[in-house]
Amino acid sequence: MDWISFADQKRARYAAAYGDLDERGLVRRGNVAYAAGLALLMAYDGAAQDWLRCAAADWRSSWDAGAPPDAWGRPLGALKASLLAGDDEAAGELARWTLDLGAEAAESAIGRYAATLALLAAGRDDDARTLAARLRERDDFPEDVADALAAIAAADLAAYVEALCSVVASFETRDAFLEDVRVADTALVLHELARRRGLHAPLPASDVLP
Repeated sequence: MDWISFADQKRARYAAAYGDLDERGLVRRGNVAYAAGLALLMAYDGAAQDWLRCAAADWRSSWDAGAPPDAWGRPLGALKASLLAGDDEAAGELARWTLDLGAEAAESAIGRYAATLALLAAGRDDDARTLAARLRERDDFPEDVADALAAIAAADLAAYVEALCSVVASFETRDAFLEDVRVADTALVLHELARRRGLHAPLPASDVLP
């Protein structure tokens, strides 16, 4: 895969946007910026951080522009993008914002997922562990992702590695990816949160990871 050429295509699409953007338009721009950022991550290109920050900003703006109250994918995406960009300040602010929106009490799995990431990003590991346990009980959320979140919150290295490998394997067998970017972004986010807690384990060798 020529990740630089792929990223160039996404950057060109992003630059082609013009005029006022409604909330759906901002979501689409965020998607394209995130795709460019992930592609650049795969190419070990430092410009990835700028595009991931751009994605986070667009998704945040899309919420403020009138998103439905259950559009939890937007704060979730913004938080993931900031974590992958290594932007601690933005990740902390987005974590507080996500929790202030009421994600912990969301009915949807995606809302609870956003809340769990936010709690981990905010360093509230005990609360994150409780919420991850509830995600484990749901039929509409990947069990291995919930396991990984719980393991990170508990600082359980062995459980984390096992769950992470399962998450990567699930991405390897997928057919559909956001903006056709075949990258295990969930695994990368989990890896970043684990690293912050001293859970040092290499990412599995995979063509969906750098």
